[in-house]
This record gives sequence, C-alpha cells and structure tokens, in this order.
Amino acid sequence: MAVGDDLKLLGTWPSPFAIRVKLALAIKGLSYEYAEEDLASKSELLLSSNPVHKKIPVLIHNGVPVCESNLIVEYLDEAFAAAGLAILPADPYERATARFWAAYADDKVLASWATMLFRGKTEEEKSEGKKALFVALATMEGALAKCSDGKGFFGGDSVGLVDMALGSQLSWLKAAEVMSGEEFLGGDKTPLLAAWAARFSELDAAKAALPEVDRVVEFVKMRQAKMAAAAAAASNN
Repeated sequence: MAVGDDLKLLGTWPSPFAIRVKLALAIKGLSYEYAEEDLASKSELLLSSNPVHKKIPVLIHNGVPVCESNLIVEYLDEAFAAAGLAILPADPYERATARFWAAYADDKVLASWATMLFRGKTEEEKSEGKKALFVALATMEGALAKCSDGKGFFGGDSVGLVDMALGSQLSWLKAAEVMSGEEFLGGDKTPLLAAWAARFSELDAAKAALPEVDRVVEFVKMRQAKMAAAAAAASNN
C-alpha cells in the first residue's frame, strides 16, 4: 500500500457484499477504516458517495468512492496489484470465467437463500427458493471441480473472485441450514463444496470477516418478525 493511500469502507456487518470487500482487503493485506452504516438512517457520506443507488458497500480511496462489491474487489486487485495475492487470473478467458461464476453466485445462490429466508411472501415461494438453492449449489459444485483443477479453491491454489463471491455467503448458508433443518453444503450432492467451505472458513481473512452464524440467525428472525408485523398491519388497513 503506497504511502498516503487512505481506504475507508462503508458497510453493514451482515451484508455478504460488504463481507466480500473485507475479504478482498484482507487478502491484499491492506489496512483500512471501517464505518458501520445504519440503513434506516443512512449517513451523508454514504448518500454522497453512492448517490445513484444509495447502497453499501462503498470503498473510498483517497476521497474517491468506488461502488458495487465485485467492482470494488476488481478495483482493489488492479489498484494494488503489487500487494498480497492476485484475486483475478491474468489469462483473459480465465478472468471472464471467474466473473461469470461470481455473478452466478449472486444471481442464483444468494437470490435463492434470500427468497427462502425473507423475500418469499408465501410458503410456496419460500419452498421454491429452497429448491432453487439446491440446484444452484449443485451447479457451483461442478464449477468448482472445473475451475479449481483439483486444487483447493475456485482460484486454484489461492482464493479468487469466485471464492470471495460464494465465501462471503457462507454464514448465511449455514444460517439457512439452521433455520430449515436442511443440509445445503455436503452429503452426496456437494461434497467438493463442503470441503471447500471448510478450507475457506479456516482462512484468517474469513475468520475476521464472516459473522457468527448464530448472530445471522437472530438477524433473520428479527427481520422476519418485522416483515410479518408490517404485513399484518397492512392487511388490517
């Protein structure tokens, strides 16, 4: 990290998108200031740094904001190329493949457990979310087998963009297991992902960035209760 570089991350502790950036900062060995945002009362810094979407995470580098988690991860990898491990591969095809699977992790895996836990408005929708999660993780199992080339991570010998995209969701996936009684990582369907998750969770960067599963479970229960109360109030009007 160059002398004079100032990094500040705006995020929230449960956000897998903010967790992803924390992972990237740790893998690159970069020091930074972290500011926890209250999304019910967003700071002026957040609103001015991301005026289009007004969302976290935002990385502020020497006063200049960078938004969207995967873009931030790529920015860190390029802006601090000499620091830590490379997150994206040098080969153009491998880099494009990593971007594809990182997007899949959000579009399919994250979207499925979010539907199952709180986006689904009916039991049927939540059940469909659970089914979709099994399918998405089975697909990621195949991607791991191909991308890792028999090594420990999607990125090969070290963690890469896809590892961070899926790894940032691990506490949520485990919370989904606790709340549903289902096993999403492991068994006959995803043995490679289960072994990968265990390896990933042992990384110092993961230990520092991933929230405790029990804390996520309590957060989900609180959010579900608020949504149920809001729905009940709306039906009474």
